[in-house]
Amino acid sequence: MTVSVEPTGITPADVLAVARHDARVELSEATYAAMARSRAIVDTIEASGRPVYGVSTGFGALANTSIAPERRAELQHALIRSHAAGIGAPMPREVVRAMMLLRVRSLALGLSGVRPVLAQGLVDLLNNDITPWVPEHGSLGASGDLAPLAHCALVLLGEGWVLGKDGSRLAAADALHGSGLQPLALAAKEGLALINGTDGMLGMLLLAIEDARHLFTMADVTAALAIEAMLGSERPFLPELHAIRPHPGQSDSAANIHRLLQDSAIMDSHRDDLAHAVQDAYSMRCAPQVAGAARDTLEFVRTTAGRELRSVVDNPVVLPDGRVESTGNFHGAPLGFAADFLAIAAAEVGAIAERRVDRLLDVTRNRTLPPFLAPDAGVNSGLMIAQYTAAGIVAENRRLAAPASVDSLPTSGMQEDHVSMGWAATKKLRTVLDNLTSLLAVELLAATRGLQLRAPLIPSPAGRAAVAALEGFAGEPGPDVFLAPVIEQTRAVVAGRALRAGIEDAIGPLL
Repeated sequence: MTVSVEPTGITPADVLAVARHDARVELSEATYAAMARSRAIVDTIEASGRPVYGVSTGFGALANTSIAPERRAELQHALIRSHAAGIGAPMPREVVRAMMLLRVRSLALGLSGVRPVLAQGLVDLLNNDITPWVPEHGSLGASGDLAPLAHCALVLLGEGWVLGKDGSRLAAADALHGSGLQPLALAAKEGLALINGTDGMLGMLLLAIEDARHLFTMADVTAALAIEAMLGSERPFLPELHAIRPHPGQSDSAANIHRLLQDSAIMDSHRDDLAHAVQDAYSMRCAPQVAGAARDTLEFVRTTAGRELRSVVDNPVVLPDGRVESTGNFHGAPLGFAADFLAIAAAEVGAIAERRVDRLLDVTRNRTLPPFLAPDAGVNSGLMIAQYTAAGIVAENRRLAAPASVDSLPTSGMQEDHVSMGWAATKKLRTVLDNLTSLLAVELLAATRGLQLRAPLIPSPAGRAAVAALEGFAGEPGPDVFLAPVIEQTRAVVAGRALRAGIEDAIGPLL
């Protein structure tokens, strides 16, 4: 697959294709033309000698310092070197690739005043699988993601580090030489154009949106299987009960759960039982109210990210009429807020899943299943400690759900006196979603064990698919086994698409 970067921008699917599936990137002829027109304006300004921020002045608190023409290229190189000041473990390859593509997109919009060769240099890094070493700490989401983007830009100069295939740190100069690429020399305005913007946080948010979309559907699957294993009722998920509270996400989640519970001998076994509970616990009955609210939050976040993907976030911008204007579009508040909202929602989807796990394991509440789903409880502890693990993850997610976007710290001699913390917000969102994967894995394992223990009653098609997906490595309920590898493999099932595809083959597409 090849992603063509146009002056009209790119799509979220393009970002995923490059970041996760190594799609090649190319610049369209229209993109080259748009960038060349913008650069011509900067060249005219340079020739005029008038002071313009980022072209003939310093940066940040040094914006009033005039730079002599013969030192302006030096200024751009110094800017990249000084701003590549991050520290810590390297960011994942997919994040860095997303960030580089989004910086190409930003330059390609034709309002940054840079030569086309600059965007082509980033494209060459992507197409030659050269991933800059971008430390995890350094961005405040102030003028966007200055430090992370500077670490990417430094590689274009033949300096800094790149990420080796084995996770090692290699010299950028060697990586360029090995791919037949030459370092670039920057012209006026170009260093600033490489580092000013929200590309890092937007890249992480777009990746998180894709992950959350899948996980929220899988949360409906694990909830339905847990409800089935606990002899719960399907009636709270009837569509007419959600039409009277018309939140779209709630209706979709309820529709999923209701369909997942059909054609089940386990559900049929107690449907007319007068001794059956009139009302299930909230963690069962209110599953779509929580997961649906998370879906609606995700839709808001998706809309916000889509707007940002169409935005010019450079500073200053070079307008077609020749003006060069300073903006605040690099401020990451929209993305920071969105990431914090989604982290809160995802944390609660995991929290309610853990409550269902606890109920599945409790002999006083799980409706005749053995303690901790261990057939020979006492000698065996079953999934007792798996629930401890889930509880610990829920506690961590609660800490991570505390918003980063309210935690501004002033920088740059009080010039940048309010920052977004959008990088921190989107980075911790990814951790919350990774934790949610683990929580749904514990619920899937527990629910599958519960369904197996209901034999000879045959579960729903979704339940049968789950049992088939897990029994190869998890086996049947019985004596205790080394549990960590089983949970890890169940995590892979949750994160992957095979189980969901198998369920959808049986009952149709899930929402």
